[in-house]
Amino acid sequence: MSDSPSPSGFATLPLAPALLSNLDSLGYHAMTPIQAESLPAILAGRDVIGQGQTGSGKTAAFGLGVLSRLETKTFRVQALVLCPTRELADQVAGEVRRLARGLSNVKVLTLCGGAPLKPQRDSLEHGAHVVVGTPGRIEEHLRKGSLTLEALTTLVLDEADRMLDMGFQAAIEAIVGQAPVSRQTLLFSATYGAGIRPIAERMMREPLNVEVASTHDDTSIRQHFYRVADEDDRVPALERLLLNSRPESSVVFCNTKRETLQVADALSAAGFSALALNGDLEQPDRDRILAMFANKSVSVLVATDVAARGLDIDALDAVFNYQIARELEVHVHRIGRTGRAGGRGVACTLVAENEYYRLDKLSDFLGESLTCEPLPTLRGNPQPFTPRMTTLQLGAGKKQKVRPGDILGALTGEGGIAGDQVGKIQITERSAFVAVEREVARAALDQLANGRIKGRSFRARRVTR
Repeated sequence: MSDSPSPSGFATLPLAPALLSNLDSLGYHAMTPIQAESLPAILAGRDVIGQGQTGSGKTAAFGLGVLSRLETKTFRVQALVLCPTRELADQVAGEVRRLARGLSNVKVLTLCGGAPLKPQRDSLEHGAHVVVGTPGRIEEHLRKGSLTLEALTTLVLDEADRMLDMGFQAAIEAIVGQAPVSRQTLLFSATYGAGIRPIAERMMREPLNVEVASTHDDTSIRQHFYRVADEDDRVPALERLLLNSRPESSVVFCNTKRETLQVADALSAAGFSALALNGDLEQPDRDRILAMFANKSVSVLVATDVAARGLDIDALDAVFNYQIARELEVHVHRIGRTGRAGGRGVACTLVAENEYYRLDKLSDFLGESLTCEPLPTLRGNPQPFTPRMTTLQLGAGKKQKVRPGDILGALTGEGGIAGDQVGKIQITERSAFVAVEREVARAALDQLANGRIKGRSFRARRVTR
């Protein structure tokens, strides 16, 4: 058997041995299409515009490019990654840290709104190699002088189309204006609409365009379009689809914030485990809802497109479109939440008679024939799906130096519950969320409330909403 590297393997790239060894330990052996097409150019120093669906592997593509150019002995900001939301920034920063595990002393800093400025300023004073953040907060640090970009070699715009949709164009241009002209610029997006092109032309130098899987085919996502008579029939139709498919985790996309609340309330009243996610939520409430959904103690998340951007949810079973998205490109974003990284998914869209013309436009946009089908017939008397897990919240987080292992130890200590009854553990600045199997929730809560973590007692409660 030959020991030569696979043509699609990372070993064919001019990456440092430490990066290659770490990729192997992470199970990253073969490159995804977007990585195979963009990484050679990125590592050669070219500007690149990468277009690929969510879950296509673009974070590792630009992350490896960023890490390959770092001078780790110099504690100055050499790479800046702009993201539309705090959640996506946290996700990207986490992936870059994982990719950097084989390198010594790489500091990745996250700078996002919704958090105090002073701790971020203090962290910047100690130096960082890579900064990942939202445009508004990055611009604020630049304006106040706590962040400088003189040493910047790589600028990355991740989900550039969403940043424009969210009104960040002025902030992005202000940031670019303070970055060195000689930098490398990488722009990644699920769609590449007319709004991005003039910006890309101004900030990039002869970029390579890489487009991979901008739409989904039937091998990755099964799309269904269902007829509803009018607006009043949408919620009953959605309930029928949920009862028929019984997804463990699904997202219902709505076009307005008001609809997210109305639909989530209606589903909850019908016995479904559902919560609304929209831009009006305070950050602690958003953290709590996302934690509950990620750890599968809530099965249905009803969200607007902007609010759901950057969700780091693995193995999402299904996506439901309450209506056709107002912008056809957004449809690609929505259905891209399921069937990620080569998995299979289901996307169901409700279509009223007054939306048929939009279905025709979507059909032209996707380049495939789309037809409506009748709603499925329910067999027997199916009941709403009950999540297997429930969420407990601990009144301590990163500020108290609490780690997932501390919480797991407290839960499984003397007289505690079994380790396999504990699910996902997430730590925020001042709170921690832990999923436990529903039948042991009371025992787990007693274990946390009566035990000690880091030698201290902390408040614990069961999260229901």
